[in-house]
This record gives sequence, structure tokens and C-alpha cells, in this order.
Amino acid sequence: MCLAVPGRIVSIEGAAGLIDILGVKRKASLELIDNVKVGDFVLIHAGCAIEKVNRKEALKTIALFREITEEWKEI
Repeated sequence: MCLAVPGRIVSIEGAAGLIDILGVKRKASLELIDNVKVGDFVLIHAGCAIEKVNRKEALKTIALFREITEEWKEI
């Protein structure tokens, strides 16, 4: 199973971006998508941004991830 996680671009340096995913910042390649800028939301898979996503949908998915994470703490 593959999973792509939404994150917000914090900064861009060359072909890579610093991406904030649920409060964790990691570098990811931006080479697979065009016309991204700081503040955009992208889907991250295996260290690469694979698709630009709209803010509203990204925030919905992030909220679901947070809800799941809270449920895991109870296990």
C-alpha cells in the first residue's frame, strides 16, 4: 500500500523544498510538479512532492491524520 501525506511548502531551495508535515519539517524533491511556491500544499510520497493540492482538502486530510494519531495514543 502506498501513502501520500499532505504538507505545506515552507521554503524552496533549487529543486527541493522544506515541507511541514504535521509539524515535522523535512526536505523533499519538487522536481515532479511545476509552478509551486512557498505556502502551497503538496502530497509527499517517498521524499517527493507528487501533486499540488488545494488548501481546503489538504487541511481536511491533515485533520483526519491528527484524529487517527490521537486514537493511536489510546491503544
